[in-house]
Amino acid sequence: MSLSLYDASISVYLTMLKNLSHFMDKAQTHAAAEHIELSTLAEASLGFGMGNFTRQIQFASDAAKSGSARLAGVEAPAMPDTETTFADLKERLAKTIAFVESVKREQVDGQEGRQVVLTFPGRTMEFTGQSFLLTFSMPNFLFHVTTAYAILRHLGVPLGKMDFLAGAQQPAS
Repeated sequence: MSLSLYDASISVYLTMLKNLSHFMDKAQTHAAAEHIELSTLAEASLGFGMGNFTRQIQFASDAAKSGSARLAGVEAPAMPDTETTFADLKERLAKTIAFVESVKREQVDGQEGRQVVLTFPGRTMEFTGQSFLLTFSMPNFLFHVTTAYAILRHLGVPLGKMDFLAGAQQPAS
């Protein structure tokens, strides 16, 4: 069995973005039941120097849309980091999901050798499409999804492993 670049990228981005939205649904239900302001959840972080929940959603969105775009050879939509509410963050996830869904299999499959160059202040990183996905884009994306999950779980939101793995496939409770 072969695994295509599309299946290893776009399918995973979509599943995990939808799971992030599921985490937020559960967080909203928990906050209402426990009389917790959603802003408390949005502003929470795991510690010094780490982005808060809002930033984790923005970073995960950026990683998915830019990863998808680079693999497909298209431009990612600009999304300024202006979200301040859970509703804003849910909307950003929905826009990100819509963009990633717009990337077609034929744009990604066969692009394992595509040159991907990332330029940072003082550093340039060069990849093939496959190495970009496997050693940079997907680990970065999953780091931010995991951190968002951990923030909510740390604050008492009843999330479990199956929410992380298959949250979008089950009803929010």
